[in-house]
Amino acid sequence: MSAKRAPTERADAVPALAEAFREHGFEGASLSVLSQATGLGKGSLYNFFPGGKEEMMEAVLADIDAWFENVIFSTLEHANNPTAAVTSMIEDVTVYFRSGRRVCLVGCIGLNASGAAFAVRIRSYFARWISALAQCLETGGVSKLHASKLAEEVVSGIQGAIVLARALEDDAVFLRVVHRQHSILLEAISNHRA
Repeated sequence: MSAKRAPTERADAVPALAEAFREHGFEGASLSVLSQATGLGKGSLYNFFPGGKEEMMEAVLADIDAWFENVIFSTLEHANNPTAAVTSMIEDVTVYFRSGRRVCLVGCIGLNASGAAFAVRIRSYFARWISALAQCLETGGVSKLHASKLAEEVVSGIQGAIVLARALEDDAVFLRVVHRQHSILLEAISNHRA
């Protein structure tokens, strides 16, 4: 069995940092934990991230933002077929959160004391998701007010499903809740097109 290769570029370290922050939280992810997760010595970590843990977390959040921008937000905002866009969002989010097993790092950071340091980015992430979903629903004929309320409920439902599935140690909870959210969205589009 070969040894884990240390990243040779900053971007290569980001996925391992994300998983360490997911598992230990921002406060609990010591430099030793982050070093072990990435396979980089503390000196190399500081070489890639001179701003320390805060810069590491910023890089992780930027990576999450980029994924959501490219895969979720842009698809919803530019949807020609809202039904397909909503279905794609549900499928992609299900895979991203690994059917409820993977903590939403943005939500987790937002809930603890370190969240204040990243408040603008966290607020932007959730606001953008709600806005993009509402825009997609409006494209599907749902009224602006109803689309906004529904988007807020669905995003909070998905986030809540992640927490509940982990707390109950039952991935099926996540899948059931997300399936219900999907059905609610499709029904709203269908009712407004009828």
